[in-house]
Amino acid sequence: MRHLLMGVICTVGVSVAASALAQSAETSPIPLATTQAPVLAFEETTAIRDAVSSSSRSISNVMRDAHRNPQATLEFFGIREDQTVVEIWPGGGWYTEILAPLLRDEGKLIAAHFPAESDVAFFVKSRKDYEHMLTRRANVYDAVQMTTLDYSSDNAIAEPGTADRVVTFRSVHNWLEAGMDETRTVFAKMFDVLKPGGMLGLVEHRARPDVDLEEMIKTGYVSEQLVLELALEAGFELVSRSAVNQNPQDLRDHPHGVWSLPPTLRGGNENRIHLMGVGESDRMTLLFIKPQ
Repeated sequence: MRHLLMGVICTVGVSVAASALAQSAETSPIPLATTQAPVLAFEETTAIRDAVSSSSRSISNVMRDAHRNPQATLEFFGIREDQTVVEIWPGGGWYTEILAPLLRDEGKLIAAHFPAESDVAFFVKSRKDYEHMLTRRANVYDAVQMTTLDYSSDNAIAEPGTADRVVTFRSVHNWLEAGMDETRTVFAKMFDVLKPGGMLGLVEHRARPDVDLEEMIKTGYVSEQLVLELALEAGFELVSRSAVNQNPQDLRDHPHGVWSLPPTLRGGNENRIHLMGVGESDRMTLLFIKPQ
């Protein structure tokens, strides 16, 4: 009976994932690249698992794994411990806590953070806090290379054509708030830093297909179609989509947009129990390639 139940559960899980991907595909005529999504060897998935399980991670970050699915997300992006990976706007370092130990010995992690000097106080504080994190656990983070991602087309993230992977988590809505030209500049920079054949892994809060740009900026939810168009305009090709970070319980109709949900809970105690039950936002997870 146990095996029968597991079979039913697996079948349902596959059906849900397939349904989500099919629904996503219906909103976009974007063709897939001829390149296959990366498949990691057992040793490579084990390395990611060990990094996710690292004792250097903070308990508060570990508690969010159920919503952010780091193991499955990094496997989908094809992250290997011998790669050069650029993490875009790492914020407080949630993914850095995983990527730094994973890449420390054989690879390289480049953290393209907020500008150190900015009119945006949050940017300045966030970067200082991140730098403090790196120095506080130097035995883990000593190999992390810090650079800057700003909106100037003259300032490269890192040496062009040197990265195997670029990863970005829930940042597109911030770029859109700055402006479409600024957003295009970021996508161009991510394209330029990659080697031919290198890949961009992107996670973002997912809006309904019919939402306009103003609503995206207001709510923090971005349409998958817009992200696809921006990436293709920059020169990328779409390799694959994943349903790993979808959340069907998120109806995306909250009074404070995505910030109504955990961990921000901008509404305070208003409807808090319900929102905690919803969990974190529904998210697209996309993989692009810089053509050879």
